[in-house]
Amino acid sequence: MVRKNKVREITWVPIVLWAALAQTARNAAQRSLVAQAGTLGATLARFLYGIPFAGAWVLLLHALPATAAPLPDFGPGYFGWLVLGALGQLAATAFLLAAMKQRNFVVGVAYSKTDALQVALFGTLFLRELPSGLTLLAIALATAGVVMLSLPQKKAALDGRAWTSAAAWYGLASGAGFALSAVGYRGAALQLPDVSPWIAGAWGVLIAQSLQTLLLGGWLALRAPAALWATATAWRVSTLAGAAGALASIGWFTAFALTTAANVRTLGMVEVVFSYLVSRRLLREKLAPVEQGGLALVVAGLLALGLQL
Repeated sequence: MVRKNKVREITWVPIVLWAALAQTARNAAQRSLVAQAGTLGATLARFLYGIPFAGAWVLLLHALPATAAPLPDFGPGYFGWLVLGALGQLAATAFLLAAMKQRNFVVGVAYSKTDALQVALFGTLFLRELPSGLTLLAIALATAGVVMLSLPQKKAALDGRAWTSAAAWYGLASGAGFALSAVGYRGAALQLPDVSPWIAGAWGVLIAQSLQTLLLGGWLALRAPAALWATATAWRVSTLAGAAGALASIGWFTAFALTTAANVRTLGMVEVVFSYLVSRRLLREKLAPVEQGGLALVVAGLLALGLQL
């Protein structure tokens, strides 16, 4: 019995690793779609074309004998947390785009990477899930590494004022949005204590992505209808982005049902390592010293997190 509980306690680890790998594939598909549909169009494709896959996953889980269960009893609290997560994710994307339009956009991108630190703060405030000292150390190390990787190699590209510019504030707001999104999804899962993490995660993805599709799709229909047509024209890439995005989201949501948002977001930074390994392997480029240092800090943070498992 003790062994079974121990296995359940660490089940979230391979799930997060899977989600990070799937997200790496999704990002690659989205990048190829941005040139045709724009950033928001590519983001919509991820949500819209992911719905069929999320729906199929829900049906499969309810059909399999090992995971079959009645429809969860969704209450107002569940939908409240889920809406917070879905809106936080959309707001974070909007703030990040605003930061990238500023002169010192690299600072905004770097600040947006502080979402794991903000998850620890919001998780403590709203969910009463206080991270351990080792988890905070892991978050700090990994965040420092990701920020280093986000900065340009040319020192002249930044000055002291850049760190308090509009881009910086947009970046912080983006990080806060992503953090609130993670806390919202974790809060929604906690509203279903008697539901299997697999079922809770599957329904969370389906409902959240449906809401995000309605909101972002409606906005684009009014402001940039060409983006909608572009995602339809490039349906093959859109479908790939949707499938990979759904697989990643299923992993994230299931992990949120198993452990704290801080744990999930910290280990999720392994995506940075995956992305660099893939890009360097394909492009055959050597890592700059700063990039090597950043990756080393990320790995150190992940190892620190692993020490408490």
